[in-house]
Amino acid sequence: MAEEKSESKLTVLVALGANFAIAVLKLIAGVITGSAAMLAEAGHSVADTFTEALLLTALRRSSRPADRAHPFGYGKERYFWSLMAAVSIFTSGALFAFYVGFKTVFGEPEEQTSPLVGYAVLGLAFVLEGTSWLRAVKQLRTEAAEQNRSVRRYLNLIDDPTVKTVFYEDSAALVGILLAFGGLALHDVTGDSLWDGLASVLIGVLLAGVAYLLGRTNLGLLIGRQADPAIVRGAREMLAAEPEVEVVVDLLTMVTGTDQVLMCARLDFADDLTAADLEIACVRIAGELRARFPDLDEIFLEPVPRTDPELRARVLARYGDV
Repeated sequence: MAEEKSESKLTVLVALGANFAIAVLKLIAGVITGSAAMLAEAGHSVADTFTEALLLTALRRSSRPADRAHPFGYGKERYFWSLMAAVSIFTSGALFAFYVGFKTVFGEPEEQTSPLVGYAVLGLAFVLEGTSWLRAVKQLRTEAAEQNRSVRRYLNLIDDPTVKTVFYEDSAALVGILLAFGGLALHDVTGDSLWDGLASVLIGVLLAGVAYLLGRTNLGLLIGRQADPAIVRGAREMLAAEPEVEVVVDLLTMVTGTDQVLMCARLDFADDLTAADLEIACVRIAGELRARFPDLDEIFLEPVPRTDPELRARVLARYGDV
């Protein structure tokens, strides 16, 4: 887990450095060329820079150990700061892009100056953003391969929002650069600033979409998402195979942080077990589960009768009659 945290931190630091440099270059180019799309991209990179700073805050604060006030640790704080990063992308990037875009589309025609400066800056920005994007892709592919999953499937299940945020924002940055280049070029060829404004509006739509995707992901994790299906399925199979367990009545899991899962299993144990046997079995079973699934940070095993009508009603209400 420490190695994965280090990988995530390096990915965020690479993105932070790239976005800061790009933001400065785009802002200078936007002022020189008068391009709305270039200014929108400058706002985009500023938003991305704020995002990386928030992600670094998420990595630092979420790694604090559990204490009396937070007995399950601070893992979910990573999701809060990542949610703030999504808000930053929308407020600092998308809204600014919409503003300069609509101002150009519906305002007076604007003359473009020194478009070559814009082309050069966008080309350099593409290289820098591409470097950060490749770093994020490398981490995603490595981690997905370790779990024998496709990158797309891994992205859907990942509980580390930092690398996912960097990947999405860098992907959006590369697309945004292409949009800005198109708007700049069409304005240069036609002399009509409408194309520049439309490119800026499209950049705003792109950023709003990315902010929504990231916000939805972190919302689910903050609320309390179920653990990776492979962990749930494997834990259920292990519990059902234990000699002391007759029936797995219910199995609840919740992601409490990156690589941290809380699990509560309600089990109908064999009736001939003594209290001492039950205690020894619970300790052994918890140890076996944790050895096979290191992400299981907290494990609670609750002995229950399978015939209890209230418990059965609650299980059926959650999962249905399966």
